[in-house]
Amino acid sequence: MDTVRVAETFTSLQGESRYAGWPCFFVRLAGCNLHCRYCDTPEARAGGVERPVAALVDAWRRSRAALAEITGGEPLLQDGFPALAEGLRDASDRPVLVETNGSLDLTRVPEGVTAVVDVKCPGSGEAGSFDPANLARLRPYDEVKFVLSGREDYEWASACVARHGLAGRVAAVHFGPVHGALDAAALARWILDDGLNVRLQVQLHRWMGLR
Repeated sequence: MDTVRVAETFTSLQGESRYAGWPCFFVRLAGCNLHCRYCDTPEARAGGVERPVAALVDAWRRSRAALAEITGGEPLLQDGFPALAEGLRDASDRPVLVETNGSLDLTRVPEGVTAVVDVKCPGSGEAGSFDPANLARLRPYDEVKFVLSGREDYEWASACVARHGLAGRVAAVHFGPVHGALDAAALARWILDDGLNVRLQVQLHRWMGLR
């Protein structure tokens, strides 16, 4: 029986990605291989409760949410992740997302499950963690996001998007400000001034006081 270590499950509005604003069933897996300076879920770095994949799939099947997301922590660390992702995908015709830090092999993400890949900028303290081989593993329906602490991160991310032609290879490229470190309006102005083909992403759930 396939199992995964779960930090929590809950339903809320999807705060990020191109599905922002949609009701979403979240499965937060425990455990992470990175130590980002701005991590907003440090409690998910360890621990968790072992739960059967089948029980999580049943909970998703009963959910009225518009989509599901597997998040963490870092979901791809767990042996049971592919079975969970496939189970959620096959249980419904609703979209399924997985948020991953891009340091692990994206081929672990099953076909039909959207990978939202968080490429770590210098301000995270984890720059260089992204596996460059994952560039060839990105699929047209996947998404890439950069969380920016300031202008240095913005310049770094802009160069990365241009160098690898990301805007034309995935469904969306998101630039989001670190809460309390970078003003979203300032980031918006930089994007407009430079004519970047990226989306400004604010954490909608945080803005609305949701989890």
